[in-house]
Amino acid sequence: MEHNANNGHKGEKKVWILSFLALVLLLPVILMIFGTSEIPMIGPIRLEFILFGLTLIGVAFFHKQTMYVALTGLLSIILMKLIYVPDYHFYLHFIGDADHEGEWRILLNLTGLLFGFAILAKYFEESKVPDVLPDILPNDWKGGLMLLAAIFVMSAFLDNIAAAMIGGTIAMVVFKGKVHIAFLAAIIASSNAGGAGSVVGDTTTTLMWIDGVSPIDVTHAFVASIGAFLVFAFFGAIRQHKHQPIVKDAPTGIKIDKGRIFIVAMILVGAILTNYFLDFPALGVWIGILIGAIIRPAPWEEMKHAWQGTIFLVALVTCASLMPVEELPPASWQTAFALGFVSSVFDNIPLTKLCLEQGGYDWGVLAYAVGFGGSMIWFGSSAGVALSNKFPEARSVFAYLKHGWIIIPAYIIGFFLMLGLLGWEPHEPHKENHKQAIEMEKQEAVPLPAAGQ
Repeated sequence: MEHNANNGHKGEKKVWILSFLALVLLLPVILMIFGTSEIPMIGPIRLEFILFGLTLIGVAFFHKQTMYVALTGLLSIILMKLIYVPDYHFYLHFIGDADHEGEWRILLNLTGLLFGFAILAKYFEESKVPDVLPDILPNDWKGGLMLLAAIFVMSAFLDNIAAAMIGGTIAMVVFKGKVHIAFLAAIIASSNAGGAGSVVGDTTTTLMWIDGVSPIDVTHAFVASIGAFLVFAFFGAIRQHKHQPIVKDAPTGIKIDKGRIFIVAMILVGAILTNYFLDFPALGVWIGILIGAIIRPAPWEEMKHAWQGTIFLVALVTCASLMPVEELPPASWQTAFALGFVSSVFDNIPLTKLCLEQGGYDWGVLAYAVGFGGSMIWFGSSAGVALSNKFPEARSVFAYLKHGWIIIPAYIIGFFLMLGLLGWEPHEPHKENHKQAIEMEKQEAVPLPAAGQ
């Protein structure tokens, strides 16, 4: 009887999911049937935002089918564009031209990094380094705190996805596979906080750097990040210790695989170099993986665990890029503060692009807001999605908010700590300065005429 009841409950839930997906996908067609030829609106809200909002609601309620929900939302938005905006330039949006860079670079980078860092995390696990860490980390809650601090520091020098995956791999071993959702939220928050003040630690700060913002102009985001860390890290470490203490002693006779450690280092160095020189860190990651496969067998099976989460995030980022967000409220600390909350549900990459076009921001304040703000919900950052591939229990929005709620007050405290200590100091238009610097370099490169000419 109990078995039949469970089957009935699963069948009923499946009907709800299919009904929801059908509604989202067919909504543009249904509205067209009712005779509207212009983009439908509910009050001041355009249909694109309604479809994107329904997609996010579906992600929250159907966390075990997030990939299908995101793909359905993306298809419905594309269908809406085809019906109501037949002259929409999809080719220009995704591929770009001489005057406009398409979304392909970001989407390809994101895909490569999520798959690549899943393989990196497995290499790191198989190196046996996590197995010896119980002899190094303190045996009480301070061990978890030290691990979170290490993730914070790593993320300032590495990509935040890599820092989160390495931290999650260590947590899986030292806590015997019993990692509390509060600690998972703290790992995600630590990786995002550490990357917020570094132009190589987060995609948003890298975008600022590429666009001409000086790396020095984002470093004061660390003031807010450290303040937020001191709030959520203690909470997460203590909750984890109560849930599952750190193992007291490492097993004896463990032999570190130096070959796999070398591969991990090679992948990370490759990501940093190609990010610096080519704005394409995924290329360096995969060069390192392919070379590493010659030294040690590559754990290709990890791609099977990561593919659904990767497609989910790529679909969600694509949905966000198709939103008709052409301008933001005037640049101010209030706008930056609000963007932190928006970043938890709306991809922070297009938001950062809009802010760079608009100008007039204090880039350190903005870097913290859009970089750390995504930690408030598991899919608000690529680090969160990557870690959820390893820990699927983190994909529940309700469970994440229930156990990781401390991230929200940590964000607020960190933001106003930075604002109180450093104030709001909008930077000069960086694009004009960047263009002037390029022109000066060109003038200096012009050879002087030879004598007598």
